[in-house]
Amino acid sequence: MWTLQQLTAAIAPLDAQKMQQAARHIDGLVKPTRSLGRLEELAIQIAGMPGIAELDGLRKEIIVMCADHGVYAEGVAISPREVTRLQALNMQQGVTGVCVLARSSGTSVLPVDIGIDCDPIPGMLSLKIARGCGNIARGPAMSRGEAEQLLLKSASLVRERAAQGIAVFGVGELGIANTTPASAIISVLTGSDPRDVVGPGANLPLQQLRHKESVVRQVIEVNQPDAGDGVDVLAKVGGFDLTGMTGVILGAAACGLPVVLDGFLSYAAALAACQIAPCVKSYCIPSHFSAERGAKLALDALGMAPFLYLEMRLGEGSGAALAMSVIDAACAMYSQMGMLSHSGIDLPA
Repeated sequence: MWTLQQLTAAIAPLDAQKMQQAARHIDGLVKPTRSLGRLEELAIQIAGMPGIAELDGLRKEIIVMCADHGVYAEGVAISPREVTRLQALNMQQGVTGVCVLARSSGTSVLPVDIGIDCDPIPGMLSLKIARGCGNIARGPAMSRGEAEQLLLKSASLVRERAAQGIAVFGVGELGIANTTPASAIISVLTGSDPRDVVGPGANLPLQQLRHKESVVRQVIEVNQPDAGDGVDVLAKVGGFDLTGMTGVILGAAACGLPVVLDGFLSYAAALAACQIAPCVKSYCIPSHFSAERGAKLALDALGMAPFLYLEMRLGEGSGAALAMSVIDAACAMYSQMGMLSHSGIDLPA
């Protein structure tokens, strides 16, 4: 297994020469120059990734990190904690939102128990080190050593899946109360006040938002995370699922492969990943604009513009599932369109 230093050192810049070649190829397709807008930019970005040899027939998978959170005890969510386990079982059966949406683009979904507060679930892959993380309103989510362990385990899982032929990864999560640690991470890493970040999550009544905001403020005050140290932030105010997602992002980049972000939770993980290894940003593909309050703030900090605006906030990787079709379209354009030079058409530049 990688060390954290080896993991981050393996993340290379995109290949500028391959990107220039891809841009020339796209300009020679049977269409007006730049007429497919961001699809062209996306194809060029993917073509520049060292792990991508061809942009045709790429296998896609969303890894969904499932875990419980000690901060649930602070009254920051209205759904029963048991929903994490029950929804993980539903995901195994392929009946959750992300599973249904992923099937529409031929994308597989891999749920991972990275800290559900339950006995082992038969047939579910487990990276669990404990049954739920610590209550971040009272102390850290986990130790720094545990955070590094989960980052490396998650990155190694990506490397294993890449060796089995997966070329495009997506990130998803499942965990009641997890928008609270995500809000704390985003507040810390963007230097923002919690009032500008905290939203209702899974339908928290509006009259309880002020309480949730005060809990996030307490989380930060109690733990004093170092904004210049992404691992410290994850360990102190994050959670097992968020740390696992960060590991998936780092692992995909280390393999030279694209990773599709989902919504609010994944923005938090991406901010942590980019703090740990700034080069990782080049491998991230934003999917949709989450309806959660701090979404724009987080995306602005990442310097990313989503492809989809659908007012979604389901989580699970549902936005990443939909964006897989956008990736398919960009790759189909690149691989299957005819060339101007073979068409008899002479277009002005």
